[in-house]
Amino acid sequence: MRSGFNLRMKFSSLLRRIFSKRFLKFGTVGVSGIVVNQGVLYFAQEYIFHVSHARGEVDWLGLNLSLGLAIFFATLNNFFWNRLWTWADRKQHYDRPWPLQFGQYTLSCSLSIALQVMFTNLLAPHVYYMIANFIAIVFTSVLNFLLNDIWTFGRVKLLPRHAQSSDDAP
Repeated sequence: MRSGFNLRMKFSSLLRRIFSKRFLKFGTVGVSGIVVNQGVLYFAQEYIFHVSHARGEVDWLGLNLSLGLAIFFATLNNFFWNRLWTWADRKQHYDRPWPLQFGQYTLSCSLSIALQVMFTNLLAPHVYYMIANFIAIVFTSVLNFLLNDIWTFGRVKLLPRHAQSSDDAP
């Protein structure tokens, strides 16, 4: 009985996180990231890595190089806006240098990034690649929010406090 209650409480806490003001901020930043992602993806696919193929054929190498570039710039955009606005009230994350925190942010986003690439590649043969990418972003955004809310900008530290200081060593 007690474990069922604990499970309901954890699920309730998860829903509160998702339907919060912070999630709306995260979503707003995410929209700016989508604009960056889609803009870079289109530019890279059409002008940098474009290879002419028969109608309907997908250039997998060009698409994935374009996706990599688009995801990098969108991740950079989202990291800085989330740090400055979405989680600005969590001052404890300012004690880490931003390159270290960006690495942590990228690591926490890596599952979402991998899923975005996978879903885009799965959908691209069936719908326009820009639409495929947009659908993939929407599906992975909630997972991305939760990982960053709990770990990157949350109260979970990269290293335990005692491991960060050499003064505590015997």
